[in-house]
Amino acid sequence: MKKTVLRCQHRLRFKSFSRKGYALFSVLGREVLIGTLSVSTLSHAKAEGVSVVTAAAADSLQRSELRLDEVVVTGTRTPLTQEESAKIVSVITREDIHRAAAESINDVLKMATGVDVRQRGGFGVQTDISIGGGTFDQIAILLNGVNISNPQTGHLSADFPVSLDDIERIEVLEGAASRVYGAQAFNGAINIITSPGASSQGMRNVVAVEGGSYGTFGLSGRVSPFPEGSTTMHALSAGYKQSDGGTENSYFRKSQGFYQGRYASSSQRYVRLSSLTWQLGVSTMRYGANTFYSAAYPRQYESDMRLFASATANVAIGNVNVQVTPYWNRNHDHFQLIRGTSTGENFHRNDVLGMAAQAYTDWLLGRSSIGAELRKERIISTNLGQPLSEADYIEVWRHPDHYYTKKCGRTDFSIYLEHNVLLRRFTASLGVVANRNTGYSDSFRLYPGIDISYRPSSHWRFTASWNMAFRMPTFTDLFYKSPTQQGNIGLKPEKVSSVRIAAKYIHPAIDCQLSAFYDHGTDMIDWVMYTAEDIYHSANFKLDNCGFETNVTLRPQALMPRCPVTSLKVGYAYISQTRHDDVEIFKSNYAMEYLRHKFVATLDHKIVSRLTASWSFRWQQRMGSYIIYKENKSTGVAHDYTPFGLLDLKLRWQAPRYELSLSMNNLTSYRYYDIGNVIQPGFWLMAGAKLRW
Repeated sequence: MKKTVLRCQHRLRFKSFSRKGYALFSVLGREVLIGTLSVSTLSHAKAEGVSVVTAAAADSLQRSELRLDEVVVTGTRTPLTQEESAKIVSVITREDIHRAAAESINDVLKMATGVDVRQRGGFGVQTDISIGGGTFDQIAILLNGVNISNPQTGHLSADFPVSLDDIERIEVLEGAASRVYGAQAFNGAINIITSPGASSQGMRNVVAVEGGSYGTFGLSGRVSPFPEGSTTMHALSAGYKQSDGGTENSYFRKSQGFYQGRYASSSQRYVRLSSLTWQLGVSTMRYGANTFYSAAYPRQYESDMRLFASATANVAIGNVNVQVTPYWNRNHDHFQLIRGTSTGENFHRNDVLGMAAQAYTDWLLGRSSIGAELRKERIISTNLGQPLSEADYIEVWRHPDHYYTKKCGRTDFSIYLEHNVLLRRFTASLGVVANRNTGYSDSFRLYPGIDISYRPSSHWRFTASWNMAFRMPTFTDLFYKSPTQQGNIGLKPEKVSSVRIAAKYIHPAIDCQLSAFYDHGTDMIDWVMYTAEDIYHSANFKLDNCGFETNVTLRPQALMPRCPVTSLKVGYAYISQTRHDDVEIFKSNYAMEYLRHKFVATLDHKIVSRLTASWSFRWQQRMGSYIIYKENKSTGVAHDYTPFGLLDLKLRWQAPRYELSLSMNNLTSYRYYDIGNVIQPGFWLMAGAKLRW
């Protein structure tokens, strides 16, 4: 039957409120598409700030209605919309994670242009993550806005208690951010945001199994019994993975469990509980550590166990919003320099107990906030800290014949102040943190900062920032002693003055971003050898880092809907470093082994109806060297790191209720060194199946 169309209207894309009295009349009689908007902050992002993605539009790159630019987080202590934000935060979406040939969060971060991931083994086993030429100790690791960084050593901070199916998105903030996230955010922050709602394709429950090269096997599951929008929501996940490893003595056994809950209130009372969220996590890992910490000892072994808990209450008192977050972390660590012997054997247990609170409100001159955080760090150990009297020895958990003989503790207290000037095209965020740490001094030290954003149009954003930051040495920096390493109890806290500028162009078919930075660091901490016969010493240095980064994202389907290419992303980062000290060193172990060049590219395209492919290429050149020891282990020969490129491919067959995948990492089977003398495995094949309901 022929139907006569009386009137045909184009869809009107609705992005923001114009706040004009006549604005509503512009949409009368027209079909309106309303973009999804999520507003949260990096330091306090919770699941309720995550946008709702329906099953029909799960792929944010294929559906223009869900543009990434409409899901914005900001690097301030108060929530700001995209139009108000004074910082550019890189966001890795859920679909980005599922498309990538990644088996761990650390694998996902490798493709972030400004992030340096030095992985000693496969699947995130003992990984060091850093940003902008810094070290693994200089970034804050956050889980749903709660700091889970390890005060013993940043080597253990990347042991995450969540699986990839739990993650809603990952936010990466580059640059000094102590005035927002505390001392750990010396050179940036990584915030992993999970959701108690649907995990993927709008499904609440997932079971996955995978297996592949080198005896690798994994099993995971996730259950979320309540649908999106429920007043109370819960999610429980667990996973196990094991592998023989791709190199000698690099096998691992790892497991994790994670529970998250949320209660949301619709009360309109003057004093009301807006929301309450809570999370519990546990992870265990046992692995052959090869030559992870010393090239002279190839039979190292380590096991770690992490426990984590936090709760966050959001209370509204009239126009004032108050947030309170208590949290607790515990980490058990057991290390053997020579497996099965007491040589270089260490036991550590560190605890972090913290309480963070903040309040913000809008008034005539903008949006202001005040907050405070009290963080107690404590360690008992066989190696780290001050000696205990024999009567105070503490038995090591699950090792009754061993005792903790040393301990150390410190209290960190910070007070935050921030004000945001909010105009139509201009934002200025000014803040300061006053910090006092009992491990260094009894006085407060001030670290200010300012971020500015100018938006001449809806397509352009220009930002500039200056921030000061600080970081206390870890317990390992201060006390660690072994046949190959010697800590320094006289270390000073690191300090940096950081300047960053950026420009970003936003369009449905293309996003472009260019940024540059300069970091002037004093009392920077590194582990160094002064001669080829020396051991590693922790010491302070003056280091400056400068560089630039550019990223381009193309979405051909925005111009050609039938184009099989979903997206093409290209990024390049360059860093130059200058040390101002006159003392000659033979080798740096961390701070001066930075990435001079890093190039990344990802291509996502459709093959047939439900079959898609994702190609990932990473090329990098690292400064510094690794050491190969002779048979007597008394003298090492330094070799410069050589540039390398890696190509990965992931094929996915997607159906509403199930998914099949085939991941091929390092297609050219290139063997390379990226940290110490730990050679990385060649080609690695993984096949997986996922059932959703």
